Amino acid sequence: MRAWVLENICDLREEKNPLVMISVSLPEPDSHEIRIRVLCCGICHTELDEIEGRTPPASFPMTLGHQVIGVIDKAGPESHRFKKGERVGVAWIYSACGECQDCLAGRENLCAYFKGTGRDANGGYAEYMIVNEKFAYHIPEVFADAQAAPLLCAGAIGYRSLNLSELINGQTLGLSGFGASGHLVLKMATFLFPDSRILVFARNKTEQEFARSLGAYWAGDFNEAPPFKANAIIDTTPVWSTILQSLSNLHPGGRLVINAIRKENVDKESLLSINYSEHLWLEKEIKSVANIVRKDVERFLELAASIPIVSEVEIYPFEKANEAILDLKHKHVKGAKVLMMSR
Repeated sequence: MRAWVLENICDLREEKNPLVMISVSLPEPDSHEIRIRVLCCGICHTELDEIEGRTPPASFPMTLGHQVIGVIDKAGPESHRFKKGERVGVAWIYSACGECQDCLAGRENLCAYFKGTGRDANGGYAEYMIVNEKFAYHIPEVFADAQAAPLLCAGAIGYRSLNLSELINGQTLGLSGFGASGHLVLKMATFLFPDSRILVFARNKTEQEFARSLGAYWAGDFNEAPPFKANAIIDTTPVWSTILQSLSNLHPGGRLVINAIRKENVDKESLLSINYSEHLWLEKEIKSVANIVRKDVERFLELAASIPIVSEVEIYPFEKANEAILDLKHKHVKGAKVLMMSR
């Protein structure tokens, strides 16, 4: 089979072809595993973090990709959850130990043995992949393949972030950054909290207009003052400077939820500029999001199908994985990017 692999850490400001396409043997599923013929795979900012070394792969070469949609091609002898030919998805959580206190309490995301798909085990930038059947998900028929892919990470992690925000209907929600996850959170929030007003902070005018078209009450640049402060803000940006701006835009007692596996270090000095009275005083909170659990994916897919939430996607053919990665790094993003298999 063909697979795109990362062979070493590189700087995407200089490297034009970070991934290399190779030919490898088909993986064989173990007892409880399934083999998936990949139909498409969403492209996530976490892949940039892997390529540039902020959350490096466990080994090299590594096949990236953790928003995988495909059909079951082969099952291990002890795998009985799905049928051959059934469409399934694989998300960021590739596995967890299932035995520690966090796993037993439903906090698989905090497991010391948590493995991320496409970082700690080969992911979906390939024609086939394997995964334990417990970490695969039924995909509702209402979704086309490309629309379903972003739901597995951008949607599921957005769902977890929204829950962690503890927003109450009628309160104001802020979204800092408006890419793949942000636009899905906005769609989700307008459904779950119909009386709430949503503020969107984005540098690009196109993204601001896109946010307003999806129901945002207000959309502006990060340095613009919103009409009022937010009770909760979800930050999906890769940088630090937005954290200070978000804290300034929080209502007293508000909560900032940081939805990022890693933050870029370009402006880390911004942290030294935290002013207690301006940014943290009056019981403001900062909450980080660490990975996802299986229930996040399952519950969000059910919710997304019931609304339904339709992802805004830009499709790239499988052969143009490097182009898609560089576009995500250097260009403004509207919605989500998806690699589509050419068969």
